[in-house]
Amino acid sequence: MNSSHSIDASVKKFIHGGQALGELEDGRKALLWNALPGEKVSFSPSKSKSSYVEGIAETILSASEDRVEPRDQLYLSTSPWQILRELKEDFYKQEVLRETFERAGLEAGEISFHHTDSFWHYRNKMEYSFFGDDDGLHLALYNRGSHLKQIVTGSSIAMPIIDEVATAIVAVLDEASVRASSLKSLIIRANQAGEAVVAIFTRDQDFPELQKLSELAKGVVVVYSNPKSPASVRTRDLYTFGDVNLVDNLLGNEIGYDVFSFFQVNIPIFEAALNRIKDFCGDDVVVDFYSGVGSIGLSLPSTTALVESDHANILHAQKNILNKRSSTEAIEAFGERALDFIPREGCLIVDPPRAGLHSAVVDRILEVAPPKIAYLSCNPSTQARDVALLAIQYDIDCVEGFNFFPRTPHIESLVMLRLRK
Repeated sequence: MNSSHSIDASVKKFIHGGQALGELEDGRKALLWNALPGEKVSFSPSKSKSSYVEGIAETILSASEDRVEPRDQLYLSTSPWQILRELKEDFYKQEVLRETFERAGLEAGEISFHHTDSFWHYRNKMEYSFFGDDDGLHLALYNRGSHLKQIVTGSSIAMPIIDEVATAIVAVLDEASVRASSLKSLIIRANQAGEAVVAIFTRDQDFPELQKLSELAKGVVVVYSNPKSPASVRTRDLYTFGDVNLVDNLLGNEIGYDVFSFFQVNIPIFEAALNRIKDFCGDDVVVDFYSGVGSIGLSLPSTTALVESDHANILHAQKNILNKRSSTEAIEAFGERALDFIPREGCLIVDPPRAGLHSAVVDRILEVAPPKIAYLSCNPSTQARDVALLAIQYDIDCVEGFNFFPRTPHIESLVMLRLRK
């Protein structure tokens, strides 16, 4: 112990979620940020339970050779693995993925991991908050694990155009004497062509119409968001300058979306996953569940249906279908309400939210038994849970990891399943 308030821990490994797992002298586990495997650190607990504590390492008593200086002061808010040497990311993410599947009782075989060529300035979407003081209005981010905000000038994982536009937006708002208390959040998206679109979320229904905002991006929308709701909930659009729609090219197909849409934040590595799905499905007929704007299904040659619950995403999917001159059908429904679309032939693609597949979807898959399933996930834990259920009838063809989110602990994983003969 270093003092009455700090605790020493020996760090063993990374765990699912991105924290490092440490051991205390009293036998309890420690879940720690700002710590790497092999280190000994000192920290003050932010949460303490009978079997574990949580915290952020404050003093590195014995540093790993893989530790590097983070680029951003507030790196823990956006990309807590900035402290890890770039070339070790794949190794640790691969190990976390392997342990996640083993914990679910699955034999995943050799897990390949697809790395990225760009660890910095890759994100095509960022969400910032605001902070006001005697010097005016500033961009801000929340400190990890707290409701406290800290001023930032941008992020090293954001595309440069995003932070350029964010800085210009803040300057216009500050010049108009807009107070931080009137604002909730700022979302900026950019496409590969360098066009940016903006959504400003405000607590004020009479937010002023600031013409200068129209000069800063391809499109800007100011959104009234109920003060009682979370930061980026869209209650009512107040006004729009320009066009908040963007287009990106995925495997030679133009896919449209807008500032509010679900769309992958790292296009080059997403295309690597698309190519693997394309190879697996081949010329088979495809149905794409949880399709968003159609970025996966419409990148394949034989997709017959897109199933998506969000109305705005469906509208974009319909436009993308028309632009491709495709006969693909867009179905607006939650997965568990669209069970009849699970195919008896061909390939089923699922890319669900973090909660994974609804139990009704799993049951219907086992009943209908499509020959192939490609399961892309942003949460390997719920993916492994679902695959363990499907393994009653399916064999794992392969498990592959993708570093969609460099400098963060997030893992995108792709599992290919074949119906057992």
